[in-house]
Amino acid sequence: MLLFPALALLGLATQCQSSKPATTTSAVVAASATAPAAPLAPKEYRYESVPGDPLQVRIYHLANGLTVYLSDYKDAPRIQAYLAVRAGSKNDPATATGLAHYLEHMVFKGTSKLGTQDWAKEKVELDKIEALYEVYRGQRNDPVARKRTYHQIDSISGVAARYAVPNEYDKVMGAIGAKGSNAHTSNEETVYQEDIPSNQLEKWVAIQAERLQEMVPRLFHTELEAVYEEKNRGLDSDFNKEFEALSAALYPTHPYGTQTTIGTIEHLQNPSITEIKKYFGQYYVPGNVALCLSGDLDYDATIRLIDQYFGALPGKPVPAFNAPVEKPLTAPVVREVLGPQSENVMLGFRLPGKASADGLRLRMLDKILTNGQAGLIDLDLNQQQKVLQAASFTDLNDDYSTHVIYGTPRQGQTLEQVKSLLLGELAKVKAGNFPDWLIPAIINNEKLERTKRYESNEARATAMYEAFIERVDWKDYLRQQEDFGKLTKAEIVKFANENYGENYVAVFKRTGVDPNKVKVVKPAITPVPANRDAASAYYKQLTAMPSSELQPVFVDYKKDIQETEIKPGLPLYYTHNAENGLFNLYYILDVGTNNDPRWGLAAGYLQYLGTGKYSAAQLQQEFYKLGCSFDVSSGADRTFVTLSGLDSNLEPALQLFEQLLNAPKPDAAALKNMVAGTLKARQDAKLEKRVILSQAMVNFVKYGPKNPFTNILSEKELKALKPEQLTALIKKLPTYQHRVLYYGPRPLVAEGQAVEVAPSASMPNLSPLQPGLVKVLQKEHRTPVKLTPAPAAKDFAEQPLKDRKVYWIDYNMVQAEILFLTKGDLYNKDLAPTVALYNEYFGGGMGSIVFQDLRESKALAYSAYSGYNNADKVGRSNYNVSYIGTQSDKLPEAMAGMEALLTDMPVAEANLEIAKNAIRNSISTERITKGNVLLSYERARRLGLDYDLRRDVYASTQKMTFDELKKFQSAKIKGQNQVILVIGSKDRLNFKELAKYGKVQQLTLKEVFGY
Repeated sequence: MLLFPALALLGLATQCQSSKPATTTSAVVAASATAPAAPLAPKEYRYESVPGDPLQVRIYHLANGLTVYLSDYKDAPRIQAYLAVRAGSKNDPATATGLAHYLEHMVFKGTSKLGTQDWAKEKVELDKIEALYEVYRGQRNDPVARKRTYHQIDSISGVAARYAVPNEYDKVMGAIGAKGSNAHTSNEETVYQEDIPSNQLEKWVAIQAERLQEMVPRLFHTELEAVYEEKNRGLDSDFNKEFEALSAALYPTHPYGTQTTIGTIEHLQNPSITEIKKYFGQYYVPGNVALCLSGDLDYDATIRLIDQYFGALPGKPVPAFNAPVEKPLTAPVVREVLGPQSENVMLGFRLPGKASADGLRLRMLDKILTNGQAGLIDLDLNQQQKVLQAASFTDLNDDYSTHVIYGTPRQGQTLEQVKSLLLGELAKVKAGNFPDWLIPAIINNEKLERTKRYESNEARATAMYEAFIERVDWKDYLRQQEDFGKLTKAEIVKFANENYGENYVAVFKRTGVDPNKVKVVKPAITPVPANRDAASAYYKQLTAMPSSELQPVFVDYKKDIQETEIKPGLPLYYTHNAENGLFNLYYILDVGTNNDPRWGLAAGYLQYLGTGKYSAAQLQQEFYKLGCSFDVSSGADRTFVTLSGLDSNLEPALQLFEQLLNAPKPDAAALKNMVAGTLKARQDAKLEKRVILSQAMVNFVKYGPKNPFTNILSEKELKALKPEQLTALIKKLPTYQHRVLYYGPRPLVAEGQAVEVAPSASMPNLSPLQPGLVKVLQKEHRTPVKLTPAPAAKDFAEQPLKDRKVYWIDYNMVQAEILFLTKGDLYNKDLAPTVALYNEYFGGGMGSIVFQDLRESKALAYSAYSGYNNADKVGRSNYNVSYIGTQSDKLPEAMAGMEALLTDMPVAEANLEIAKNAIRNSISTERITKGNVLLSYERARRLGLDYDLRRDVYASTQKMTFDELKKFQSAKIKGQNQVILVIGSKDRLNFKELAKYGKVQQLTLKEVFGY
């Protein structure tokens, strides 16, 4: 019997382009003994569509209830695919929270066909484990008995693991060239995702149908340990704790507040496989699932393929969810959270669900407060620097929605003062104290943002599954966008007054030691075998399925980019946007903070400045009205000056931008506030563990105490700055040699002064008459007759890293995070193919050696990776970086495990072939298009390249042997002097263990931050 029934249809399914499905090859009954067999009539697939839908979505419903959303968008021969289940943490039993999330992990473990070498034998052991977990749950009050039972679970799990093929699902995804294989669970949903090559669609459909049929709790206890680590990461996140406190106060009876997605420690430590199976059987059924695909697909062929694999799955009813009704809040509820990170205050309001009319009003009110440019909080609090940072955001759910307004204090400012300022902005909305033009501008900018977003298959497919989860017809989902555009100021003011009063929760997040700090305790786990070279019969048959071969398309910079000059010495690189009316314009200078740390300050100062005609706030409002925005960002050795938005407004936006660049109005008060804010932000950075480890410590090791991260003005120098010093730097930007990049619909050069341009369907305001881009830039881009050469590049000297050392910093956290850092050779493009294959094989995704060994086999981490990182510029060194985050008490095993892999890379020929296939299928279906062509060229130039380096990777990796890979690993990684960076609590770290890896030295925050 064929495991894959649609194989018989492959030839027909991939060729049909008609609106009616082709005849199938199904067996038929002869009309008579003498008459030839008549073919069955083609099966008709009815679908829903909406006239004028910009995504051209078709919605199908199979007989068993499965919903299928399809959108054809041929940007590249790839498809973004989601399998969405209408069930999340709110559907968890109150006695087994975290169940939906843990089930999400289990769905990756395979079935009775996928992920097993001998299902009959494996099932016997898995049934024993399931029964023992039920015993284990009943022994909460008997620690001796629990320990004995868990020892049995661990022992039997080792036996069961002999028959398992760990990560076989991930191996399939790697082999077909899938990207972003992942999943997420939230209140309402569990969604599985992949970005797949279009020629591998049948394999994806086949394996998803297989996953939906059954869930096998394979490698259960090692995966449970990964979830423990995920829980510990949450316990180390002040934001997570803060939002949980907010939700618990807003929703005292609804699961949104009474339980969290990841679950309680008590429930995590007492899991029930039986309950997980029950949940899967109740909710993972066709009528509760949608497939949402957007990309290079044929509607008719795709739905036939899906029906062939999913159509036979039995349909069944889904349990109804009866949402508890919360009592109205009549007075503010205050909560406090303590943790090591910086302080802030979070205000939360409870509102109706997202599919209601009030859901749209909430979205509008949120944009009135913050839209990144012209919202009340943007201008009144952030631009006027009354707080260090403030914003609002929405958490939209089916039963209720949460509106969150939060702020971070400036030096000397209390959280209570920040709270008052936030409520003051809300009061302005209630009083209608905002300009009449703001709502129409928000509506226009939302349209622009949506147009830009829908250039992405991910965003298109996300819209589809959102509609499904909300239980909203696609026509109504699209109508929400229309209804959003009809909202009026009076309506929003009324909504604000009816819903925003004293009915909020305030959470004050203060810096301090959390007295309730707990951790998930590590159980005794025996590593299970990785079985790297094993494969199930299902895997072999699936990967052997035929598929059409797609050829790669590489960027040809000479053909794909038009190059000209705006004037002598000022190059312009141009790529045409034929899809919509949006543009991106860049001025790029080879000067940055390495030359002068004031460049970064000048770039930040610009947002607080106006011109002679406009104040800073008015300027932001004018840009917002035009559907445009600007940004200036200064990195270590480059500065990007960016203008983007609606191309029909390019001229007025460019005029405003050039006025700002050439004549910024100094503002002493703004500078004083910015300096104070910078000093406070520096203090807060020393409280953030990611900044400490990944930026401060890494730069300290690579370059020493004087490095790009510490290359900043001292507090004394900051306070001595004059406004004119920074505005002088801003004025210099257009005077230095630079290059201009443009991606948009504007013609490069028009005959005469104008050229006919067809208006874009998605941009009805696009003017039919537009002057050529060169002419616009010659007129509006103000530069001197002769540009000044950029200052000579300044790079910090890289340290040799000859000694094996362990640097550590004390930080109050449950986990320990560890980086292994090895310095490599200077950048060499000839190494690129080998590096690509090594990274894919050894330390990349969930099918890599590092992930398999440290997470799947040994259960030592939630996150672990390793990669040989090529430099981003000629003359700089490559580095090998390996990371693992683990409980402090597992640090010895985690470090030993990573070190062993780096020393002796395991040989797994099957994994090597998967890595090769992943690279081939990925590159053959990648397409660098649109504005990315220009940015790709920028990256290539820095590496001394004039061609698409993927060409070399594609050509070379397929011929590489494991011996070549091993040679690279032995020469560049094994035995190399490495520096290990550790951040963790001194009370939990094992310093005796750390000393095995080199001389241990504690670093202070002042040493690594330079202040």
